[in-house]
Amino acid sequence: MLTAKQRELLLFIHQRIKETGTSPSFDEMRDALDLASKSGIHRLIVALEERGFLRRLPHRARALEVLKMPEEATPAAPPRGRTPFRPAIIPTARGLQGRSNNGEIPVLGRIAAGTPIAAIQNEISSIGTPQDLFGDGDLFALIVQGDSMIDAGILDGDIAVLRRTDTAQTGDIVVALIDSEEATLKRFRRKGNSIALEAANSAYGTRIFGPDRVQVQGTLAGLVRRC
Repeated sequence: MLTAKQRELLLFIHQRIKETGTSPSFDEMRDALDLASKSGIHRLIVALEERGFLRRLPHRARALEVLKMPEEATPAAPPRGRTPFRPAIIPTARGLQGRSNNGEIPVLGRIAAGTPIAAIQNEISSIGTPQDLFGDGDLFALIVQGDSMIDAGILDGDIAVLRRTDTAQTGDIVVALIDSEEATLKRFRRKGNSIALEAANSAYGTRIFGPDRVQVQGTLAGLVRRC
């Protein structure tokens, strides 16, 4: 029998590996479970290993393998406020058009998945794909530039389709406007009275801001990958 925290951690690790192929870092696990320190995560992992649910792979950083799941957890639920998505793949010929017509999704410029770049620009093109592919809402798109979100399946040159909103839950991937002049695509987390913008690439650090410095512009609805 697992404790509530052991089960929550196992589900989080399982879902992250399923989404990205990479196990989460200790910092990510600590934040997901709202623990004060990484030592608590270490104790939970040891307990899961002893019970045969998890094992650490030798000689590899951040390498965890889920051996089994609690019966009541199959299929596993997504971790905290995060809805997995699958990129929509469309041919280049159906990708970027001229300025948008009714029913098409406007592309507003480029967004950094790395060091933040200039804020969202005016409409430069549109995506010629059915808008209802990404569900309801006011949708817009941005061309991804950089590699800091590759572990979330978001690649340089992908077109991120976003649902316009000014709110987000911890774990959402968002377009955030920093100090009203820099825009970036990152995972959104609340840390006490601060906001963390978290990369999905170990080569990049997490940036922490006061709540008055970050404005959410939209949450990720899906991806279009030109081929």
